[in-house]
Amino acid sequence: MVEKLNHAFALASGEGEKYWFLGSLMEVKAKGEETGGAFSLLEEIDPPDFATPMHIHHNEDEYFYVLEGEATFIIGEKNIQAKPGTFVFAPRDIAHMYKIENSKPAKIITMLVPAGLEKLFIDCSVPAAGYKLPPDDVATDMEKLLTLALEYGVEVLEEP
Repeated sequence: MVEKLNHAFALASGEGEKYWFLGSLMEVKAKGEETGGAFSLLEEIDPPDFATPMHIHHNEDEYFYVLEGEATFIIGEKNIQAKPGTFVFAPRDIAHMYKIENSKPAKIITMLVPAGLEKLFIDCSVPAAGYKLPPDDVATDMEKLLTLALEYGVEVLEEP
């Protein structure tokens, strides 16, 4: 259930909590506790050739807005070529993934509705040292991610 809030808040670029997750930078703009559980919002910078694993969310819908770079989204049977300004919707219970397609990083806004899954990302991340991509020696604990994913209602269909 979404609770009613009586406060406003704003974060400028670089002001959110920053984490390194799966080789990307994730800046948390809004957590569930800040939105009454309605949604969470993340700004991601993904390196060239980055790809998420094919996976299914059973508890939330996912929305993406590409700010910079290019990505290919696969959602069910659809392949979507996304350039800056492209909005993409991935409904719950549909397998999906995306891959960065060019030789420069991409910046993508991700919204999860309802909130909650951001906790999985944070739990499996390393706090970032600034607003930058992680160094090569920073890795996500994949065993922990795959174990916690099931608890959060996410099926990982292929290992990253």
